[in-house]
Amino acid sequence: MSFGQGGPYGPGGSQPPQPSTPDWAALADQSAARNRRRRLLFIGGGVLATAAVAAIVATAVVSSGHKDKSGGDSAGGLPTPQDLPSESATPEPTFSDVAPPAPPKPLDIISSARRDKAPLSAATLFPEQRAAKDDRSYTKAASASTTSCAAATQGALGSVLTNNGCRKLLRATFSRDGVAVTVGVAVFDGKAAAEKAKDQYKPNIASLTGGGVPAFCRRTACQSSANAIGRYAYFTISGYTSGKAVTASDTAALQAGRDVADYTFRRILARGSAQASAEAAATTAD
Repeated sequence: MSFGQGGPYGPGGSQPPQPSTPDWAALADQSAARNRRRRLLFIGGGVLATAAVAAIVATAVVSSGHKDKSGGDSAGGLPTPQDLPSESATPEPTFSDVAPPAPPKPLDIISSARRDKAPLSAATLFPEQRAAKDDRSYTKAASASTTSCAAATQGALGSVLTNNGCRKLLRATFSRDGVAVTVGVAVFDGKAAAEKAKDQYKPNIASLTGGGVPAFCRRTACQSSANAIGRYAYFTISGYTSGKAVTASDTAALQAGRDVADYTFRRILARGSAQASAEAAATTAD
């Protein structure tokens, strides 16, 4: 049987093509040679880079020591450690360990005649022509001052004030819509005496007429009150200018008395606040 050109394979006949086998030893030698060349290149590059850096540093060192235009050595112009300032010449701030005194309290001032030294009269205590509370306003009709406290009272109140050492009695009358209120402020040396006068209160302060307000609350029922702040005890009597008696269910006379009493309280406290501010300013100035 013919297998075509070339004849059959067999002994003595044509040999079939053989696959080529790589020379593994030669390939290994070639790879080793390449690796050696690569390492030599890396080493050589590193040496060159190191040499370049060294040259740059050397150049910088040499350049830093060149002469400046004035002929001096620029490196020598730097200050020596002895020439450099070690500390600032400006002194450091210091702080006192002593705490500043507490600001004066208005109530403390108006509780003692020794500290409560501002001018005191009916005009200074009630300088305004109106006493206002919320949307209600009362017109000042008259004011007066006396050192004979009992002379401006009715009933047993005079002896209460005298026995507790009343120094002065200031009065002012305010009116609104046919209702009048007289407030009397009794001045003592200290807070304790004022508190005793309030606690021992017996009617009444005498109403003060004038400024269009006739005599009121003299022989008719009226509303009265007593209170104290600091070395001041203050009393009110309120009623109708028509002479009508104030009943237990009356609200107009009661409200008027409360409003004027509250106004008086604020005026006395304002006196203490003004003196406290003056004391604080004087302490700061010192």
